[in-house]
Amino acid sequence: MEPTLPPPVSWIKHIRWDSKGLVPVIAQEQGTNDVLMFAWMNREALQKTVELGRAVYFSRTRDKLWYKGEESGHVQKVHEIRMDCDNDVILLKVTQLGHEPGIACHTGRHSCFFNVLENGEWKSVDPVLKDPESIYK
Repeated sequence: MEPTLPPPVSWIKHIRWDSKGLVPVIAQEQGTNDVLMFAWMNREALQKTVELGRAVYFSRTRDKLWYKGEESGHVQKVHEIRMDCDNDVILLKVTQLGHEPGIACHTGRHSCFFNVLENGEWKSVDPVLKDPESIYK
């Protein structure tokens, strides 16, 4: 008897991918609604995210899948995946794991959005929670 194949992934065809086959992704912390980071996904990254229940992105600089937390241990557990009204941006509702409070940024901060424009200058307003030198070995 032939094994039956799973149904084709029809939900993914609704996403408007850019010319490089990528879609922008915002990771938002469930509960606080803090915007933690911005990244990109290709089809494989999004399918892996759905399959594993943890954030998998596509690194444009390394040209490969990036399993969030693979080096740092700062994994993002995905609770919900949303798509915007134009079908060209994905929002992940996540819990940031691996350190308390959660560290999403490679700088050792809770969020990648720690710079605020004040009086014509960028100021870092959020503390480093853990030295990046001790995170990445």
